[in-house]
Amino acid sequence: MLRQMHLAGFQIAAPVTHSHAAWRHRDTRADFLDLAYYQDIARTLERGKFDFLFFADVLATPRTYADDFRDPIRRGTQAALGLDPTLVVAALVSATRHLGLAVTKSATYYAPYDIARSFATLDHLSRGRVAWNVVTSLNQAEAQNFGYDEPLDHDTRYERAEEFLEAAFGLWASWDEGAILNDKASGVFADPGKVHELDHAGEYFKIRGPLNVPRSPQQRPVIIQAGSSERGKDYAARWAEAIFEIDPTPAGRRAYYRDVKDRVADFGRDPDAVKILPAVMPFIGRSEAEARDKQAYHNALADPISGLITLSLHTNHDFSRYPLDEPVADIAVSGTLGLFAVARALSLNNDLTLRDVGKLYAQGVMLPQLVGTPEQVADQLEAIHKAEEADGFMVSAAHSPGAFHEFVDLVVPELQRRGSFRREYAGPTLRDQLGLGPASLVPVPRHRFTPRGMRRVAAG
Repeated sequence: MLRQMHLAGFQIAAPVTHSHAAWRHRDTRADFLDLAYYQDIARTLERGKFDFLFFADVLATPRTYADDFRDPIRRGTQAALGLDPTLVVAALVSATRHLGLAVTKSATYYAPYDIARSFATLDHLSRGRVAWNVVTSLNQAEAQNFGYDEPLDHDTRYERAEEFLEAAFGLWASWDEGAILNDKASGVFADPGKVHELDHAGEYFKIRGPLNVPRSPQQRPVIIQAGSSERGKDYAARWAEAIFEIDPTPAGRRAYYRDVKDRVADFGRDPDAVKILPAVMPFIGRSEAEARDKQAYHNALADPISGLITLSLHTNHDFSRYPLDEPVADIAVSGTLGLFAVARALSLNNDLTLRDVGKLYAQGVMLPQLVGTPEQVADQLEAIHKAEEADGFMVSAAHSPGAFHEFVDLVVPELQRRGSFRREYAGPTLRDQLGLGPASLVPVPRHRFTPRGMRRVAAG
């Protein structure tokens, strides 16, 4: 049987996403503060039978580049403006019936009880269509918005995030199936024997429980992650059911795919139950020439300094210190190690300066751009999918919401005609669309993490 691909739409509740040129694009709508804007995107993706709409998020206005928040605001960079995606998704629940809705929430500055309660509520209201993109907040601006002078170091962020998910999973498991009786005649609302205290006492959290939201349709949200460092890939392999990845090279995507699938198996999980979705940015035309004209117009709007502002935000490192017309330096960063590794590799392998990398970052945070007719874009997607570089794709729009309309109206029918993508939704929940099966609420055993290069060892 032909292995079908999965499709998700990448979005930020803001005027830009990966493309920093998007807000300047002639075809981008300016009503990004209006619910109708996000309803249009969600309904379009649902019409295209997408698995889910994914909302990324950052908890601070960028200020790492030259220690300045005013220039990112003037240039309209990523995270200069961002609505709370949880509230946007809550409003989209009633605008859709089948589309999954994924929300980014930090495991660094929130509490497990609050997060578990919010996602259980959203899962009920959406009838089982919610996912949580788990992130560890990594830059100083975010830390300073939550009362800290500096962010947690890389390993501490992940140690805390490990315990965070263990506690959240326990809270979601605190109500058994069928606990609510709602027996009006007897006066028994719920069976207390089917509701359990958590009594979690760890290094970072102490939580009594139980959760005051009963078991939701999916039992817990689908877990999404984007680990790219060695520690991050271990975290994703242990917990995630969908993994978001950025790498513009076939070799890089293929190596990541094999590496993470092997790590998933090392944790005793089924590699097929973890979907790896690299991001792509399509440019679609009635002819290849038209598509390349669209790409050229978009890329010409990208400002290298805007890209470097976002690279600084993502890596928690100030790139204003370095000459623009020299290669990316071999430096230590404390933020997203994987993205910096990709940026440095591009600089070394393609003789790119820091300015060039900033331009690529502004064009789309180094996403591969797929250019051509609907048939040609479908060919490119199928080639990546068949080469085992991906289980599907996170589609990022070069202009919004029009680029999503083009993809759904032109590329999706071509993929469906070829049998590479579904024609109908598989069931009522997001877990159904992803082919994940019922969620297991058995607590995940703790693991000891060994130094880089060593495999993981169960704590027993």
